[in-house]
Amino acid sequence: MLGAVSGLPPRFIVKTARPGTPRACPVTSQLIGLLSFLQASSLSGLAEALLSPPRLRPLFREFRRGVASGKRVPRGFPSSFTTLPEVDPPSRPPAATPLRQAPPTRLRPSGSPPPPLVVAPACIPVVAVLVPEAGSAESFPREEARLCSPVSGVPLRSARVSVSTCVRAPAVSSAGPRGAIGGGAPGAPPPPMAAEIQPKPLTRKPILLQRMEGSQEVVNMAVIVPKEEGVISVSEDRTVRVWLKRDSGQYWPSIYHAMPSPCSCMSFNPETRRLSIGLDNGTISEFILHSDFNKFPPVYSSQPHQSRVTMILFVLELEWVLSTGQDKQFAWHCSESGQRLGGYRTSAVASGLQFDVETRHVFIGDHSGQVTILKLEQENCTLVTTFRGHTGGVTALCWDPVQRVLFSGSSDHSVIMWDIGGRKGTAIELQGHNDKVQALSYAQHTRQLISCGGDGGIVVWNMDVERQETPEWLDSDSCQKCDQPFFWNFKQMWDSKKIGLRQHHCRKCGKAVCGKCSSKRSSIPLMGFEFEVRVCDSCHEAITDEERAPTATFHDSKHNIVHVHFDATRGWLLTSGTDKVIKLWDMTPVVS
Repeated sequence: MLGAVSGLPPRFIVKTARPGTPRACPVTSQLIGLLSFLQASSLSGLAEALLSPPRLRPLFREFRRGVASGKRVPRGFPSSFTTLPEVDPPSRPPAATPLRQAPPTRLRPSGSPPPPLVVAPACIPVVAVLVPEAGSAESFPREEARLCSPVSGVPLRSARVSVSTCVRAPAVSSAGPRGAIGGGAPGAPPPPMAAEIQPKPLTRKPILLQRMEGSQEVVNMAVIVPKEEGVISVSEDRTVRVWLKRDSGQYWPSIYHAMPSPCSCMSFNPETRRLSIGLDNGTISEFILHSDFNKFPPVYSSQPHQSRVTMILFVLELEWVLSTGQDKQFAWHCSESGQRLGGYRTSAVASGLQFDVETRHVFIGDHSGQVTILKLEQENCTLVTTFRGHTGGVTALCWDPVQRVLFSGSSDHSVIMWDIGGRKGTAIELQGHNDKVQALSYAQHTRQLISCGGDGGIVVWNMDVERQETPEWLDSDSCQKCDQPFFWNFKQMWDSKKIGLRQHHCRKCGKAVCGKCSSKRSSIPLMGFEFEVRVCDSCHEAITDEERAPTATFHDSKHNIVHVHFDATRGWLLTSGTDKVIKLWDMTPVVS
């Protein structure tokens, strides 16, 4: 307690108690603890300057009020303090603290009697300096310490105390002063203050660079302008803003443009500076951003949808604009003329859209949890396949054209990696969010996936490891470990005269097991389970510590993220959320 009051770590202070002497007040303890620290850190000159009685007189008046008798001065104070004026003692003295004697030292020089026990007042913190005898061992089973007064520096009587961590002084010769702080043989190095403090390992986490506020409604989407200190954002308040970094280091809007309807999505091409904005009324407006970022004149507007535009993509190589809407329509039109080229009706409202330029395949994820692959031509499209793996709706898609892998995030809190290029139907499940996954971004140069969720979490997945596919859950009428019937197996329950049990599944082997045979929990990062999940007892014993090593890092953005944009050249991540705030992060500590 005294170390916490005085600001010193507890290892610098050894507290003893004297029967009949009350504890010091907090003000006195702070002063005495400060003096102890100054003397122990070889700042005795500063400590002596603070020991003048006129400066200490008000404090020691308060100290003398806490003494039961009001006349005794605890041992260890200089004799000059005995001349301070006495004050009336309190009417009810506090109870004394009993002294607990430490067990005797087991190791000491042969033939020497044990040193007497020191009785020090409870109000004085005593600095213990371990001074080994000349020619004796430096380590003791129970430390034998010499106690020094923190006020005067005068060594007290040698005591045998139990000290967890003390100040250890080097062995001194008979000519050097014994017990005083700083004493020792000539030329000897000063004693260290205490045991060496090991620095904590640095935690690698994203660095928040900027926080942009000012929108009146939710910021639906924001992108970083490559090679520039700029950000473009669209919001539900019908505004399009171009943020530029000023000389003050803050981002301020350079363009503030109001649209006729709330802005739902956008797509920006940095090479042509073409900005495509989707609106809530189904309209898509095209703009060209000037090089000075001070204005963007409109190019054209078209209305390919009858309701809100959910996603939009601009393909420079084909000069196409792809879009999906809440009218369950996927459409693409020419970016130069605005002429509609074709369309396709999805089974549910589409919420994810990705395109592969090389093969002209488009990937559409909808709220039913289905992912549709279409082959686009100039004026028509062909259905390639559909696949489903999520139990909730698809909320985000991300395509890696190099590895030919598609990532899908869902409202079921999971991310699935679909191996499209391998043509084997492999699907790797990633579980690392406590809420629905809202946005995905992939760093190709480091093979790391960034997923953001409604819980504000930013998860960085290492995809450069050999992951295992999640096994399918097996169906059975009884436990595949102990053969106990499940509660719907009435025949086996009647034959065995047992009550049916509830069915569970092991996440590692996929077998149907009862609760008794799957009482253990374990993380399986190589299967995508970063959190502990249910496994059967045999699989729990087979999982090694290496297999439990995490393959993802978790970070908190402290806002509900709805969209992210990653700039791989600088390692910056831009997040926009429902709290009307845009945050710019430096991801180089974690994405590298």
